[in-house]
Amino acid sequence: MLLGAIVERSEYAWQFQGISKGVELFAMSRPSSAGGGSGGLGAGKAGGGKHGGSGAAAAAVAAAAGVGSLPGSGSGAPCSVASLTPANLPGQASELTALFECPVCFDYVLPPILQCQAGHLVCNQCRQKLSCCPTCRGPLTPSIRNLAMEKVASNLPFPCKYSSAGCGLSLHHSEKPEHEEVCEFRPYTCPCPGATCKWHGSLEAVMPHLMHTHKSITTLQGEDIVFLATDINLPGAVDWVMMQSCFSHHFMLVLEKQEKYEGHQQFFAVVLLIGTRKQAENFAYRLELNGNRRRLTWEATPRSIHDGVAAAILNSDCLVFDTSIAHLFADNGNLGINVTISMC
Repeated sequence: MLLGAIVERSEYAWQFQGISKGVELFAMSRPSSAGGGSGGLGAGKAGGGKHGGSGAAAAAVAAAAGVGSLPGSGSGAPCSVASLTPANLPGQASELTALFECPVCFDYVLPPILQCQAGHLVCNQCRQKLSCCPTCRGPLTPSIRNLAMEKVASNLPFPCKYSSAGCGLSLHHSEKPEHEEVCEFRPYTCPCPGATCKWHGSLEAVMPHLMHTHKSITTLQGEDIVFLATDINLPGAVDWVMMQSCFSHHFMLVLEKQEKYEGHQQFFAVVLLIGTRKQAENFAYRLELNGNRRRLTWEATPRSIHDGVAAAILNSDCLVFDTSIAHLFADNGNLGINVTISMC
């Protein structure tokens, strides 16, 4: 879905040409000195009918670009222009957003919008990986901004990239990245710590995946259990994982040991809900280390597996202690953590 920039300038006319599926959109034109219409919206370059079907989409593009009136259209009457919104252009918003589809990844080409020398668009993510235009094989350099299409994009609502998974939101292009980062319809990745498992899928498929692929993970029933991490003195980075089932939900308990710098190791303990962020807000958990007349407690709201263990550690939203603390509570190299889940 490819749109161009200013391609032709004469003494009498400026023409904005857009190309999408072989359709050329003329966003601005003025009558020739001969008095005849040189081709308004939907007209071909030489008055031919080749481009005659593009009038509606072109009018919408022109409206979004802020063109005041468009003489030379078929009726000869000037077009009044309004802000391009779904209310003002019923049924055309989806047609227009389709013009912004990247020909490589089929995501949307959003500002800043760059084009090749022939006027073809490609999204910025794909552009960084390409050496030539995927449509015409022409050079992508120098970078050419398409300001007209950026203005159109700024007046259009774009569907969330996870709309096919059920998200019904359409947002301004500046709001899309932030929403999609936390969208509840975003595919879930395997919640097990480490980067070895590349699985991803729906929330309903997470538990079957864990039971089938990660059979070594033990599941305990009840809202109050003891999570026993064995051999905490093992060298290097180590993860201990256990599942806890209560209140008709499953929770993942993770203890992770990392070496922050040479000779200094830290432990991170966190509870994740196998569920959405909204569901996680209904629960609270408490981690407690007991022993030798000492007690260390951490209480928090569990994170959704959408966030993952790494995010909890990065934000220190978990129980954190070093090896000296671990040894205070360990028994023969084994560390027991009392885990209590409650409903808010």
